[in-house]
Amino acid sequence: MTVKAIRFYSDRGIVPPVDRSPAGYRRYDADAVARLDLVRTLRDLGIDLPTIRRVLDRDATLAEVAAAHAEALAAQIRVLRLRHAVALAVARRGSTPEEMDLMHRLARLTEDGRRRLIDDFLDAAFGELDADLTGIRRTMTPELPDDPDPEQVEAWVELAELSGDPAFRAALRRIAEQHVADRAPATARPDTTALPGTAPLPDTAPRPDAVAIVRDQVAPALAAGVDPASPGAEPYLAAVTARYAASLRRPDDATLRRRLLTLLETANDPRRQTYSRLLAVVNGWPPPDDLTHALTWFAEALRTRVPD
Repeated sequence: MTVKAIRFYSDRGIVPPVDRSPAGYRRYDADAVARLDLVRTLRDLGIDLPTIRRVLDRDATLAEVAAAHAEALAAQIRVLRLRHAVALAVARRGSTPEEMDLMHRLARLTEDGRRRLIDDFLDAAFGELDADLTGIRRTMTPELPDDPDPEQVEAWVELAELSGDPAFRAALRRIAEQHVADRAPATARPDTTALPGTAPLPDTAPRPDAVAIVRDQVAPALAAGVDPASPGAEPYLAAVTARYAASLRRPDDATLRRRLLTLLETANDPRRQTYSRLLAVVNGWPPPDDLTHALTWFAEALRTRVPD
């Protein structure tokens, strides 16, 4: 340590001299050497002088200071990792200054800020509906990690922009309302009719989602290359509508099929698939199944067979 540095710490009372020589030079003992060594170590760790003074004066233990400093460093590391990811994402995308500013502002949102942004979006889609949609909300909530990679930052920014799209919010709201209506107890639906040959379905029994029914039943038709307008599509269409009708305890008639067609055409919004894809990237989940082909195939098959 240089003489200048020792004088600096001495003048601030951090390492006071024991006495002075007849010539006026400061004298230090072994304890001062130990204090200087500790000061240098703590400074190398980035700890400020007032905190170092508290440690040396025994106002705070070294363990307490180290723990607090470690927490502060961890926060700084998270910020640096986020900035690094933003910089890489901008470099890869060739973003404009305006896009970079947006990416940086969205990426720097605190966890609470990101949660409020998404909660506002989900409230617009599911708020005030008379149903427990907690599970669905949870599966649609992005959780940006503390050390995201550039792909996650890009996905988070795109997802945040998409969640603010009024048209997408309205479409998701329509899907949610249909979802809730499909799960309403049978006693709440005056047009409910018993289906011949089907066992009663308790009101508490889970009802399969229409999109999931289409996905499962249409997959073989897609694999076989069946034309949705051909007679070969009939068995697949009948399997879907029969299962959907049974889940609602309604007759498989033109009214139910028009209802199903409207639901699937709304659910087949490409923005919905984009949201699912971006959500998987942000949360580190496996890529979701692309249901576009199955929904498009079935909607075409159903549209040609449903009277206006």
